[in-house]
Amino acid sequence: AVLAGGEAAAMVLLEACVRLIPGVLGNETSTLEESFGGDGLLEHPQYTKPREWEGHAIPDVLTSGDHAKVEAWRKAERERITAQRRPELKRTGKSE
Repeated sequence: AVLAGGEAAAMVLLEACVRLIPGVLGNETSTLEESFGGDGLLEHPQYTKPREWEGHAIPDVLTSGDHAKVEAWRKAERERITAQRRPELKRTGKSE
């Protein structure tokens, strides 16, 4: 993409930095679940409604209501995606 000026790029950079300042976000734990958050892993998949879209269904564990199982699934997905897309993060220890 070609930008006419640097304003849009500057706004993106500012938001990326400012949101890490304590008190800026309404929910401080939001940044912990993002890519490179608290555990240094990439983010797990996000799902919404409908329960099935274009042949892809939401995993049953996410609609089970069992919060411990949901968290275990999210952690496993973060580890799987990181190993698949950014294996160097595991090798350097940045994911721990």
